[in-house]
Amino acid sequence: MGKHTIELSDVVNIFEYEKVRDAMRRRVIELKRARRVAVGAHLSFVFENRDTLLFQIQEMCRTERITDEAGVQEEIAVYGALLPRPGELSATMMIEIQDKDQIEPMLDRFMGIDIGRHVWMEVGNRLVVPGEFESGRSDEDKGKLSAVHFLRFPVPERGIRDFKAAPVFLVVDHPAARARVRLSDETKAALYEDLAA
Repeated sequence: MGKHTIELSDVVNIFEYEKVRDAMRRRVIELKRARRVAVGAHLSFVFENRDTLLFQIQEMCRTERITDEAGVQEEIAVYGALLPRPGELSATMMIEIQDKDQIEPMLDRFMGIDIGRHVWMEVGNRLVVPGEFESGRSDEDKGKLSAVHFLRFPVPERGIRDFKAAPVFLVVDHPAARARVRLSDETKAALYEDLAA
């Protein structure tokens, strides 16, 4: 069981999962609290790790009543692809819109956030780490943008060394949102564990 993989044997069947679900859910909610960063009024980032993604797999199997190995393997492939690799951070970015009448207009405003250089991290005063978005979450030709995006921040060795002591910021610079948020010490500590793994 490595930090960078999820195997079929890591996923418990839905009957056994029901027995441990409440405890696992509480633990993952607490984990995500330290890994969630709000940037501006409509964006939040949850930095994923093995525990958060294994929980997502278990929840999908429970919700969809997936019990066969092939179905579980499919969920592992989907969520396992989001695991941070050595020397990188992986995040789910959500465009949060409370008013359902504003969903389409707000997503239209965020069009293009996943293309180009609109999201990055700053480690200390000099290191900029651009966010690399997973493709396929928008279709500019059709004017469609997903409210959920996955991105990676490949942090070079010197950034990993500086991450613990230097100030770290998450930055968004897009016409729909411009904000720069300093990561709390608790968030930095959680993310440093991912980088140092």
